Amino acid sequence: MTFGSMADETESLDCLDKAFDAGVNFIDIAEIYPVPPDRKYAGRSEEICGKWLANRSRDAVIIASKVAGPTGGWFQGPVREGNTGLDRHNIERAVEASLQRLGTDYIDLYQTHWPDPGLPYDETLEALDRMVEQGKVRAVGCSNESAYGLTKSLWASDRLGSVRYETIQNNYSLLNRRFEDELSNVCRREKVSLLAYSPIAGGVLSGKYKDGAFPDGARFTVYKDHSPRTKVMIQRFLGDRAREMTDRVHEIAAGCEMDPVTFSVAWTLTKKFVGSCIIGVTHPDQLDVHLAAGEATIPDEAIQACDRLAREIPYPLG
Repeated sequence: MTFGSMADETESLDCLDKAFDAGVNFIDIAEIYPVPPDRKYAGRSEEICGKWLANRSRDAVIIASKVAGPTGGWFQGPVREGNTGLDRHNIERAVEASLQRLGTDYIDLYQTHWPDPGLPYDETLEALDRMVEQGKVRAVGCSNESAYGLTKSLWASDRLGSVRYETIQNNYSLLNRRFEDELSNVCRREKVSLLAYSPIAGGVLSGKYKDGAFPDGARFTVYKDHSPRTKVMIQRFLGDRAREMTDRVHEIAAGCEMDPVTFSVAWTLTKKFVGSCIIGVTHPDQLDVHLAAGEATIPDEAIQACDRLAREIPYPLG
């Protein structure tokens, strides 16, 4: 999601090469990427991935992208003049534009980036079903969805006989375990996989913002003066409780002789409702500690310590 803004094209292609060579074959993007969302470069991430994909076997890569949706009122989607509802018209236009930018004739997983509370799920699912029927999309998922929304959508799919959300992409990390309250139960019972995003909490769990630091080029450094929404994000992710939690997680990771990034990503992969974990980097050298999580094993004692910590500091992001 930083490809084309915080990461230039050369850095982005290098990141993709290194990740793919290490065994990563799932790439998640969106029509409004890169971040922070801006009309002047929306879609650039897909274009860069399309250039990279042109030199790879299409069958070797799973490409996931997203239609914006109404963005929850936080900001106006920087595509289609802000008309980003999840109706048939917008979904069809979004799919066609993404396919063109990616230089491919199908998207493996197509997701709704934000739910559309003003529209019945029937219309969204029927539009997505048409995309699957036409062979432009293979499977569908949702993102930033609630337990009610996911359950309602699955009920609608059963009633309509349409495609169903096979995945949900929500924020999930040691700093944000809200998914466990209700959504994890829905996922287990309905066999929907969580694609956990922000497993290191926007970089906070790496320790880069320790002692009030805002490193050059870091995500929240860029976000400081961008918009009211990004300022609220900084207040949540870098508040006192989040900083305390981060320090305690670092202590647990040190006891396992693991880098805190490796530990944090590996922790998400211990959860049975997690199908995969989405990492984000702006430089190839940031990949090593992330990729190490794929081979890491977290001792039961450390997992239990994280659970105790969550009870001591519940909901550190508020």
